[in-house]
Amino acid sequence: QVQLDESGGGLVQAGDSLRLSCAASGRTSRDYTMGWFRQAPGKEREFVATISWSGGRTYYGDSVKGRFTISRDDAKNTVYLQMNSLKAEDTAVYYCAARVGALGAVLPSQYTYWGQGTQVTVSS
Repeated sequence: QVQLDESGGGLVQAGDSLRLSCAASGRTSRDYTMGWFRQAPGKEREFVATISWSGGRTYYGDSVKGRFTISRDDAKNTVYLQMNSLKAEDTAVYYCAARVGALGAVLPSQYTYWGQGTQVTVSS
């Protein structure tokens, strides 16, 4: 089992950058495929990005492709989400998630472990 703790959210202006962190504790994060999701008020939870257990492969949702970058540092048991060129529509609670399985899972139901989320607000 792994526990996930997100940090790094905040209030920024459109065009700014922000980096989210997800610290894993318990079983080491290198055993898991990691992902980021987000949920805006009144909307379903949306896939953002995922990274393979080796860190060699990544996959992104269409709405963030080219602007966001997911990475992991297994020595620190931490996954990052670098968010550039932020837009007002990126405003949401961002969640870190983990699963045992191959890269490519984009549904929340495919992930077993979740953090509590961190709020990102982008003002236009």
